[in-house]
Amino acid sequence: MILLGDSTTTCLSSSVYDMVCKLGFEVRENCDINTIVTQNGEVCWQTITECVSYTESDQNLDYGKSVRLLGPICEAVHLHLLSLTKVQFEIRYALWLRWMNIPELFPEIFDDLKSLQSTAISLSLMKLSSCLERALGDVFLLIGKECPFLLRDLLASEELAQVFGQSVMNVLKVFVGSPCGLNLRNILWHGFASPQEIPPKYCSMMLLMTAGLGQLLKTYLQQTKFTLVHRSFITLRKSEDLIMFPDVTYEILSVLEEVMRKSTFILKIMLPYWEVAIIKFRSHRFTDCAILVLTQLETGLRNVFATVNKCPKRLLTAESTALYTTFDEMLAKELNDGKINQLPLFLGEPAMVLNCEKSISIWPMLPLPEEQIQVIRRLEDNSETNSCNSLIMKIMYELYYHVPKNQCVFKNLDNLPTEKWSQLLSDLCSIRIPTLYCSRIVLEVLVVLRKISTQCHQVSDQVITSSERRYKQWMEKSLRSRQRQNYLCMLTSIKLLSPVLYLILLLIALELVNIHVIHGKNTSEYQQYLKFLKSILQYTENLVTYTSQEKNKWNETLSLTHAALLKVWTFSEKKLMLMHLAKKSTVK
Repeated sequence: MILLGDSTTTCLSSSVYDMVCKLGFEVRENCDINTIVTQNGEVCWQTITECVSYTESDQNLDYGKSVRLLGPICEAVHLHLLSLTKVQFEIRYALWLRWMNIPELFPEIFDDLKSLQSTAISLSLMKLSSCLERALGDVFLLIGKECPFLLRDLLASEELAQVFGQSVMNVLKVFVGSPCGLNLRNILWHGFASPQEIPPKYCSMMLLMTAGLGQLLKTYLQQTKFTLVHRSFITLRKSEDLIMFPDVTYEILSVLEEVMRKSTFILKIMLPYWEVAIIKFRSHRFTDCAILVLTQLETGLRNVFATVNKCPKRLLTAESTALYTTFDEMLAKELNDGKINQLPLFLGEPAMVLNCEKSISIWPMLPLPEEQIQVIRRLEDNSETNSCNSLIMKIMYELYYHVPKNQCVFKNLDNLPTEKWSQLLSDLCSIRIPTLYCSRIVLEVLVVLRKISTQCHQVSDQVITSSERRYKQWMEKSLRSRQRQNYLCMLTSIKLLSPVLYLILLLIALELVNIHVIHGKNTSEYQQYLKFLKSILQYTENLVTYTSQEKNKWNETLSLTHAALLKVWTFSEKKLMLMHLAKKSTVK
């Protein structure tokens, strides 16, 4: 497929391009920096606000004229910041930037401005505008109760005007608060602006204005005796959330560098963003990498969207009177003219990848200390393990009864060869299950099923890592007595956990196949079913904890597993799963 944007020179419409790249350079005059900022770093807001123009008819903002008049001020501020050393910058402005609650950001932005690298400056402007939006929301909550969802509504609020003054808020609207103005935040965060299209002086101006807002805020807090409280950031606590790009090795990165230069998915004008994203990844700057990749994912998908729907103009930023083409519209079921959106049909919608099953299939190949095999077998022979194995067989018989006839891969269950389980799971996951544009209850169940699969995958990866590490230590005779005993317990547990994880994967695969019959349940039945799924999720989450390097509680996994299997069997006997409901519907 030949994409529309293969020879694109800009993703900005003509009027937006003029606003961002030209208007701020039309007025040629030198501004005295001392009329904009004092020697001790205090911003003279009046000089800035006097450049904001209004229409004669209705006194609304005249964005074009404002950008023209603010251009020389931005240029003076940019030259001023470039003339400072980092120490001078911090002496003058660090105090006034504390209100943002992210002090490490500003020395980085200063370094990026000094580097004169367009991609770095664009990235800095993205981070600055995002953090500014968050901090302004905190200020809003000094007075207001519920922070507006959209930045433009936040900047238009009476609460912020009360703190900073309306004229100051109008300046911010020119830079980041309206599609009629420069709209720097949106054109960057939605992937419309290429690096060379963002004038560095606008980043410098945003940085100075952020310091100036801190000065105004300090005065307001002194007058009102209020205390600014910052909302806490979302913290990724679970270990799986902390693994950034888990499957991306350095070898893959090298291949990616070669591929991205040839890919038509990546617009040539946006290639510098991808190149810097790779650099950021290699230096473990994962947040920077994620920002760049996410915005360019939107750009690339917009390119495909415009191609498959034959609407080339949608590749560009919209005018101020129309909506931009963003993820919301690109992934919608229909276009705004009522036609079916071809992008989801083109991309497809697989509901489950099989990484977990592939991980578990490695277990039989894990090394074992041969001299301990008999000991392991003796440890396996206990009442709770036997009870678990019996439950596994009973549940497996019940589940297999609900496997679609054309997916049956073996005729009896007397022997359960793992490779057959693998084939069965692969066949089930190959069944196309439409999950786009579904009801809330379908999506709610789907989320839980996916979380269960993710937890199982993490358990499997932890088992493989621990087993390989312990085997090596065993052979090197570096394990203490208690560690040796724990290792043997681990090997015993693995023998049980392997079929249990396969069983859970089979269960969620069958439920996924029948996901749409969820509408046949009443509210009470639905809540009961969701509670059951969440109990399975809880089991897998506990299993992740118990099999982690920190806990190493292999003996405890046995009782945990037995309790979980009993829950599955009890619920299965009540015939309340989706596979049961689907079977009833078929019989009727």
